[in-house]
Amino acid sequence: MLGIIIGVAAVIIIMALGAGAQGLIINQVKTMGTNKIGILPGKSDSNGPPASAMGIVITTLKYEDAMALRNNPQAPRIAGVVAYNNSSENLSYQNNSYITTVRGVAGDYFMVEGGKLAEGRFLSDNEMKSLSRLVVLGDTVKQQLFGDSSPIGKQIKIKNHPFEVVGVMEKRGKVAFQDYDDLVLIPNLTMRKTILGIDYLNFIRAAVDNEKNMTETTDEVKNILRAQHGITDQTGANDDFDVRNSADALKMILIFTNALKLFLTAMASLSLLVGGIGIMNIMLVRVNERTREIGLRKAVGASNGKITLQFLIETVIITLIGGLIGLLTGILVSFLAAAIIRNLGYSWDFSVSPFSIFLALGVSAAIGLFFGLYPARKAAKMDPVEALRYE
Repeated sequence: MLGIIIGVAAVIIIMALGAGAQGLIINQVKTMGTNKIGILPGKSDSNGPPASAMGIVITTLKYEDAMALRNNPQAPRIAGVVAYNNSSENLSYQNNSYITTVRGVAGDYFMVEGGKLAEGRFLSDNEMKSLSRLVVLGDTVKQQLFGDSSPIGKQIKIKNHPFEVVGVMEKRGKVAFQDYDDLVLIPNLTMRKTILGIDYLNFIRAAVDNEKNMTETTDEVKNILRAQHGITDQTGANDDFDVRNSADALKMILIFTNALKLFLTAMASLSLLVGGIGIMNIMLVRVNERTREIGLRKAVGASNGKITLQFLIETVIITLIGGLIGLLTGILVSFLAAAIIRNLGYSWDFSVSPFSIFLALGVSAAIGLFFGLYPARKAAKMDPVEALRYE
């Protein structure tokens, strides 16, 4: 029974944790909003991740591309556009230093990213386009450098360059696995020229006025960027950029996580196979131990079918009991795991689907029937006279 218990528990736990992880990722994507379009440099297969997401540096996306999308009559449903560059840098103020993400932004930041200011002001549109050395701090960064005192008007250093603090963002937490409290925002041009020394963008993000317009707006964005890059082929074969919307992201996530869940479930099911082989071996031993009993039953009129049924029922009962114990164990472990993960601050759902319960118990019964059939048939074929003589 132990092999069945472990196998069933593993199937339940993996399917429950897989569903929880899938829900967590989907919820994180949805918290960003289902009306977002992301533009990354480099072409990629529609079913695979963009090349830039794999750590490959591609320089085809420019600041002018982002500005071409803002207030463009060819894409009237775009509500806001932001150009981005990211880098991990050391920040310092007096004797305090802290390493965090520095994000160069330009465009309609609050329209696309959301969030609010806790104090001070945000970067103006002109400042984001200039070489201004101004910075807006996330809540965590503010606490690390200034504690409870106000940082407004004070100077910090980023990569030994002085920056004046003009604002602090309201505490927000993690959204789509990005900790918005643990970053700082500076003008995009300053980021590219002063901090990084580059002339290209890492990515662009746009917000659409209504998620119903996502598909149409995605096509409009592609056409605008093709015109920007001098690409005449409208099939997408020569594109040097990648445009994905929230629906595409959710679709890719579902495909990947479903495949991962299926693979892990298949691996866990191997322990059920091992358990089934163990049950078959045990039942073969039981047949030998009960040879005289089988002979006696056959001598007083038990048919081969009755003998077969007796041993099959015993095998199925053993596997079903193991399956039930494994089911309860799997549900308990999944519940405890979900509780622990929720306590860590993640939105994790405890989910044990009826399908997983049916699969676990159904497979247990099927294993009992399959692996119990050979011992049962062996018992049924015994000669009663020889069986009665067996010592």
